Amino acid sequence: MRVSIDCDSDVVAARQKGRELASQCGFPSTDLAVVATAISELARNIVLYAKGGEVLLTPVESRDNYGLVITARDEGEGIADVRQAMQDGYSTSGRLGVGLPGVKRLMDEFEIVSEAGKGTTVTVKKWKR
Repeated sequence: MRVSIDCDSDVVAARQKGRELASQCGFPSTDLAVVATAISELARNIVLYAKGGEVLLTPVESRDNYGLVITARDEGEGIADVRQAMQDGYSTSGRLGVGLPGVKRLMDEFEIVSEAGKGTTVTVKKWKR
């Protein structure tokens, strides 16, 4: 499932679709909130910093487990210092969201690739327990 992210209403749509897909995959209600929070943060970053991008939601299966892969990507300016952006409390917008470090804590797997002038891709996974 692909959700184009250009404005705040797209953030809400991506969050709702991710929550619905996680529910269909059998995630418990506590993890539905975790998935929705991670999607909100990643999509909001696209709106704030890149002005447009997309969130891809993909169910996955591994042995006896099911999960959800969330990929947020944009073609913005990129993150100048990924290490700094991954520090708790760091924000260039002055807002108090969970930020990328919070998304990393919420999810089971986290990967970020950012290139100056080419954009950022964050890929996270949450496994059903």
